[in-house]
Parts: sequence; structure tokens; C-alpha cells
Amino acid sequence: MKAVLGGLAVLALAAGSVSAQETKVAVGISGWTGFAPLTLAKEAGIFKKNGLDVTIKKVPQASRHLAIQSGDIQCAATTVETWIVWNANGVPTKQIFQLDKSFGADGMVVRNDVGSIKDIKGKQVAASAPGTSPYFVLAWMLKKNGLSVKDVTVVNMEPGPAAQAFIAGQNDVAMTYEPYLSSVRAAPQSGKIIATTLDYPAVMDTFGCTPKFLADNPKAAKALADSYFEALDMIAKDQAKAYEIMGADVKQTGEAFGKSAQFLRWQDREANKKFFAGEFKTFSAEAADLLLETGIIKQKPDMEALADTSFIQ
Repeated sequence: MKAVLGGLAVLALAAGSVSAQETKVAVGISGWTGFAPLTLAKEAGIFKKNGLDVTIKKVPQASRHLAIQSGDIQCAATTVETWIVWNANGVPTKQIFQLDKSFGADGMVVRNDVGSIKDIKGKQVAASAPGTSPYFVLAWMLKKNGLSVKDVTVVNMEPGPAAQAFIAGQNDVAMTYEPYLSSVRAAPQSGKIIATTLDYPAVMDTFGCTPKFLADNPKAAKALADSYFEALDMIAKDQAKAYEIMGADVKQTGEAFGKSAQFLRWQDREANKKFFAGEFKTFSAEAADLLLETGIIKQKPDMEALADTSFIQ
């Protein structure tokens, strides 16, 4: 009996040592469909299996950098141009892997009588605050149509409330994304989607952390990237179950989540390598110019220090 108890004690100690080795990391995200594989990695035990104790916190994009600055989170998911803003404004961070690309998942919705983006000049637009992805996409779409944010009146609203308010008849235009964009698709009487990232490919999301976290925890950083790619493997192998888990986090059925996911592409390891070798640099350069032009940043950060691709190899 003593031998059995002794064996159990050894097992308990071993289990304790394993849990003690788990690296704690808090990650800031939003309910954006593209970030959902991170939730899947947590809920399906992938992070834990890879030695991570991950806490996922829903933090609005407009204040996510403040959570990093305060130490409340060490890593975050956000759009490529947002990392430029954070670094330019004194919040040092590095991107370590790409999450997704929007293929129609982000868009501008307008009333049915609006014929083109040029026609929204002088109108009221609901969009998140300057420095966020919806605001950037608005600026990007306007610039490509010979306008600027100075040509419209921006009312700051997060993507979910912006879509709800638009459907309820408020504001002339709204910038939103999936799963909220689909609510406008389902209410054609309220308005229409005049443009998405299929027309203006300006939304690509990446995952990054503070330089201190990466320097102190290189194995954990690699485990974060590996866990994400494992979550994509799980989606490929058991899509129905994965969609159900990811949908539950944003109060969607698995089927509804799958419909939202049609408008984006999650990026696997090989896609990551290709992205960081080319498109990442060209897009970041153009984005930085627009951010300067719109006054979101006063000067460009060190563009060569925005990413560390060693963790996706």
C-alpha cells in the first residue's frame, strides 16, 4: 500500500513539475473571426500540450496597446498596420506569425441609394477610433477613390455596434467586419456592402509580443506559433467540431461561424514564410505612408524591427 501511495506521490510531483513549466502568457484579441484559431488552440488543449498557460482577453483594438504597455497582456493579435502605429507611438512590439488575410470579411456598408465610394463625401461614417483597422480601411478605401477622412464625418463605434446601429437606421455609412458584416448581408433593406477587402486587400492580421517576452521566452514564442499551426490542422481534420468551438466564443453556431470564415483565409506555416518574405514589406511601407498622411503617426518606426520570423521556421 505504501508503495502505491509512494508511486502516486511521485506522479503528483511529476504533474506539478509539468504544470510549473508551463509559461504563462496573456493574449489580447477581439471577436474577429480570423483570430478564432487562437481560441481553438486554448479550448482544445493545444496551448497546454505545448507547455503554455494562455489567458485570452478580449480587448478592443483601440486600447489593446495600452494593455500591452501596462503589462496586462504580453502578446496580441491585430492588423499589420496597427503594429506600425504601436511602435511609432512608443509601444515596442514584434510580429512573429501571420494569422489570416481578409477575403471580403472587412467592408464598408452604405445606404442603398449610394452608388460609389465617392458618393459618401460629406456623409457620417461609423468606424472605430484612429489607429484601428476599421479606421485604416476607411482611409485606404477613401484614398483609392480620391478622398480622405477629412471628406467625411467619422463617429467612433466598434464594428459590432456600428453594424447594429447601421441596421437600425443610424449613420450613413459603417465600417465593420465578420461576423458583424454578415448581419448587414442578412438585412438588405437597411443597406448594402459597397466594398470589401476583395476590392481593397488591406487587412491582414498577425500575432506579436513585446520584445521582452520574446527575449525571455523564446521557446514559448515558438510554441505559440506551433500551436496556431496545429489549430489550423485541427480545423482541416475536424472542421465541424472546430467551427463549433470557435463559433461558441462569438455566440455563433458552428454553421454560422463557417459562413463567416468563408470570407477570410487562415495562413499556414508555408503561407507565413511567403508572406513575410515579400508582401509584408511592401504592404507595411505603403501603410506607413498612409498613416503618416492621415496623422495617425508622426514618424515611421524602425520598419526592419517590426517582425521576427525565426519562430515560424
